[in-house]
Amino acid sequence: MTTIKDIAKLSGYSIGTVSRVINNHPDVSEEARRRVQEVIREQNFQPNSNAKQLKQQSNSAITIIVKGNENMFFESILERVQVMLKESGEDVAVAFLDEYANEVQTAAQLCASRKPKGFIFLGGNLEFFRQDFGKIDVPCVLLTNTAEGLELKNLSSYTTDDMEAGRAAVEYLIQMGHTHIGIIGGSASRIGSQIGFRRMEGCKAAFDQHGLEFDENMQYEPSRFSMAGGYESAQRLLKKNPKITAVFALGDTIALGAMRAIKDMGMSIPEDISVLGYDGIESSRYSIPRLSTIRQDTDMLAKKGVEDILLRINYNHAVTDEFINFSLVEGESVRNLNQKRKNAKKQ
Repeated sequence: MTTIKDIAKLSGYSIGTVSRVINNHPDVSEEARRRVQEVIREQNFQPNSNAKQLKQQSNSAITIIVKGNENMFFESILERVQVMLKESGEDVAVAFLDEYANEVQTAAQLCASRKPKGFIFLGGNLEFFRQDFGKIDVPCVLLTNTAEGLELKNLSSYTTDDMEAGRAAVEYLIQMGHTHIGIIGGSASRIGSQIGFRRMEGCKAAFDQHGLEFDENMQYEPSRFSMAGGYESAQRLLKKNPKITAVFALGDTIALGAMRAIKDMGMSIPEDISVLGYDGIESSRYSIPRLSTIRQDTDMLAKKGVEDILLRINYNHAVTDEFINFSLVEGESVRNLNQKRKNAKKQ
């Protein structure tokens, strides 16, 4: 049976554009409308009548639940998701929670009071999903954490492979000659399968691979995903372990706070301390020095999440768990100690 996804592929337009054509929204170019309608006729496509009737009977919004009030990485995804949903003719509601709050309980309460069409979760504690998700029966998408293994029939997920990215981050610092590496951010606890835990596991794998000891008490400090959290955790880490030459922050927001802390402690970046972030937020391109970071593909995360929830709101589409590619962006905040050693030998 032909689906809206098939029409999108055949016409060359996005699922959102096809959805707007089907629902007669005016904000579609004449060329796009003509092409989509032509493919619909060729494929003898009939929109799902039950889903369309439900759409007409309910004006409830797709609700985005954001974990954390100061996480700039989530802000970048949120903006993209809102634009894409509105371009598809959907009403959007947003709820901001503290990063330690129970997002699934909040969603269950909203289900009872507001009858949303579905939820997009930006961040999430998997333990909350294991405990409470059975109370939610609308289509849901989890972004930046994986629901793989939870086997929940109405929850898809799209995220970066945090373990592999954490490994790549420490591998890069080691290649740049750093052996005394500190890590700040999130929680190293396995409880809830937090992203901080998986990133830390990747870091530890890189240390093991190179035969380097990792002393969590001396090389790690937890932190909220905020600049204030990064500032405080960097100060604690560097005061207790002055041997550290490089800091890997588990979020760019944390890294920016850490950079300020290093400056306030009378040190320079990267001459005294190198800093590597994680996320690739827009502001990291304009820090002084420009932050080196592991870049997550926010455009793809937003696109996948929106297309998934539109498909499952309107059609009986299966849930998906998918990893999105990441990349290392070299800025100016990591010093190559190998070059320093070469110059010392020449002298």
